[in-house]
Amino acid sequence: MNKNIDQLAKTGAASFDISGMTCASCVARVEKAIRAVPGVTAAGVNLATERASVQGTAAPDAVLEAVRRAGYEAAVTPEARPAPAQGATPARWPLLLAALLTAPLLAPMPAQLAGLDWSLPGWLQWLLATPVQFWLGARFYRAGWKALRAGSGNMDLLVAIGTSAAYGLSVYLLLRGGVHGVGNSGAHLYFESSATVITLVLLGKWLEARAKGQTVEAIRALEALRASEAIVRRDGIDIAIALDALRVGDRLVVRPGARVAADGRVLEGRSHLDESLLTGESLPLAKEPGARVTGGAVNGEGLLLVEVTAVGHDSMLSKIIRQVEDAQAVKAPVQRLVDRVSAVFVPVVLLISLLTLLGWGLATGDWQAALLNAVAVQVIACPCALGLATPTAIMVGTGAAARHGILIRDAEALERAHALDTVVFDKTGTLTEGRPQVAAVEGADPDLVARLAGAVQRHSDHPLAHAVDAWVRERGLTVPPAGAARALPGRGVQAEIEGTPVYLGNTRLMEELDADTRLLQAQAARHESEGRTVSWLARGQQGAIEVLGLLAFGDRVKEGAVEAVARLKAIGVTPRMLTGDNAGAARAVATVLGIEDYTAQVLPHEKAEAVRAAIAAGGTVAMVGDGINDAPALAAADVGIAMAGGLDVAMHTAGITLMRGDPRLVADAIDVSQRTWRKIRQNLGWAFVYNLVGIPLAAFGLLNPILAGAAMALSSVSVVANALLLRGWRPSPSLSTRAGTVPAPQSTGEETMYELTVEGMSCGHCVGRVTRTVQGLDQEAKVEIDLASKMVRIDSRADLDKIAAAIDEAGYPVTGRSNA
Repeated sequence: MNKNIDQLAKTGAASFDISGMTCASCVARVEKAIRAVPGVTAAGVNLATERASVQGTAAPDAVLEAVRRAGYEAAVTPEARPAPAQGATPARWPLLLAALLTAPLLAPMPAQLAGLDWSLPGWLQWLLATPVQFWLGARFYRAGWKALRAGSGNMDLLVAIGTSAAYGLSVYLLLRGGVHGVGNSGAHLYFESSATVITLVLLGKWLEARAKGQTVEAIRALEALRASEAIVRRDGIDIAIALDALRVGDRLVVRPGARVAADGRVLEGRSHLDESLLTGESLPLAKEPGARVTGGAVNGEGLLLVEVTAVGHDSMLSKIIRQVEDAQAVKAPVQRLVDRVSAVFVPVVLLISLLTLLGWGLATGDWQAALLNAVAVQVIACPCALGLATPTAIMVGTGAAARHGILIRDAEALERAHALDTVVFDKTGTLTEGRPQVAAVEGADPDLVARLAGAVQRHSDHPLAHAVDAWVRERGLTVPPAGAARALPGRGVQAEIEGTPVYLGNTRLMEELDADTRLLQAQAARHESEGRTVSWLARGQQGAIEVLGLLAFGDRVKEGAVEAVARLKAIGVTPRMLTGDNAGAARAVATVLGIEDYTAQVLPHEKAEAVRAAIAAGGTVAMVGDGINDAPALAAADVGIAMAGGLDVAMHTAGITLMRGDPRLVADAIDVSQRTWRKIRQNLGWAFVYNLVGIPLAAFGLLNPILAGAAMALSSVSVVANALLLRGWRPSPSLSTRAGTVPAPQSTGEETMYELTVEGMSCGHCVGRVTRTVQGLDQEAKVEIDLASKMVRIDSRADLDKIAAAIDEAGYPVTGRSNA
């Protein structure tokens, strides 16, 4: 049995698939029915996804029964639905058959426009129109009857009443003999109107369903990332099992080119994984023992043994799919206006139609014309466009954002983000990498200081030790062997090198050793004023300690952070920074990034208070963070934006999650929100204007039912097509700004941008291999590869000839090269 069956009782939320809805009035009726169920606290129904999101403690069976009583079919949404087939569309044969039967009815119209009095025999018109009316158009009668039984109306009821009136009038005139005997003159028979309206509505529905199917591309692409099976290693034997049989703790074997079946941690092996569809990161990411891998990623060249840490509902891929679906199913606040209008729309239209009938009939005495004008009012007033205007734009906008690493959790965040005027950043892990880097080495012999520091901390797991090790390796320095290493808690570390004690630690340690640090005090004070951490290096026996130098550690500003701040300023958004770090570190980062408004040494609750104060001052504020200390501020902000790679509590609190830790995505999230909001306004404007203009025209006899049907179909399709233009949204191109420490680290040489044309690349594996080849010559090289154009852009200190030769040797011929 589906695990979602008891989801409502356990978690207070569940999702239901609803079938039979055709317009905004249907949505309002289903919502009203669900909300009336005891235990339901909130319910939202989306016409575009045909799904209801229900919160509360009501039993799912009670919700299903309420939907059925309202005249619709419902089912609990499966926990993992299969991905829809690419390009799947509804059946076309009813539309084609309706068009085939209707075409002869319209054939005499050109002749009549030319002044020729010719039409099909009345009995033949009846024979062609009847199957269209009662067989192919039966769906309108069924849905309309259900609406009547529920005491409300919908689009189908309008179509059924309107076309039945035209069809019934024609049958009456035919049976009465009409003019010219038995209706040989088609001038006073209106079978073509009823049949054409039904055909046009079917066409509109088919085009609408086809277009709506394209709006779920993002979910379809994510669903396609699920592996079909998993290979696990048990008792030394590799066996293939169904994905459902995979359990936490299993050892997953990921072969080269295979898709990772579940989230996990690498136990053995090294490789590169393509996670582009999950994170938006264009280049494959290196994985080694201890690294986390995400289900759905594609393995590169190496064999990996992965311990499974999450499967099924708890996997990252499932959470992403669930959040995208939830964002597409939840209504934006602007939709509430549409719902209020739709609740009274159909009754008002029926009243206007009745008044049109009576007004024209009593005023002119021509009840046939009066009936046709009343029919035109009902046909043109179908509120499909109104119901589709907001959800289709939200679906396409959130889907486009998800494809590029921006996960929007709810429609409210999407709507609010377009109006942001202030973005508040956390510093550590958001604007900076959150990992210390060696910013400077001071002393008479800096290389000696670095070598000895590297030796003392060679086997330490402290973050500062990793920074020293990276500094030493980048410069190719030889580290002497060290022994008797031990930690000095709260002060530093100690080891023996060539029989002499060597110390690396803070000022307190130097004071305990009675070491003289006066020669380097000015440099130390300068580094500390810039927010850096200073570690002293000394050697010798107690009483004869010689201070050799110091190392200054600083956090590195993230690549793209400078550009991110500049882009926000360019679109009129004020960047601010709140950090718990010291004033010197905050000032240094703010200076590099160009942030004028920053506050240091802020506690978590003070961050939230600062955000609330900015909102109270009239601002629309976003908070960007990645840790537990940011969660209160994320919740307090109008829009919370969490960086992936941070803690789950931050991502759960935020309305938007950036699937890679690139601060430039903040401006991209605002951009996609603004574009989506523009589409919503355009769609709602078109839908309202269409009805406000179309209904009076029909009521005053300026539109016949055929034109009204065509206009109604066009309105729905145009609204969906306009929303689909969002599928082409792309993040703004990067200016390729490079990161540096704060201030920038010492450089070993000038970097040059190269552009190479490389043949033979065809997949993520090729991209990974070329990237590793270049980085084998220069670990800091930045490589961007466009498979379509075969263009490889490289930012590196290495020589161009060596780079080209290495790529050639890797099996990818270089056919063109230049300095960019």
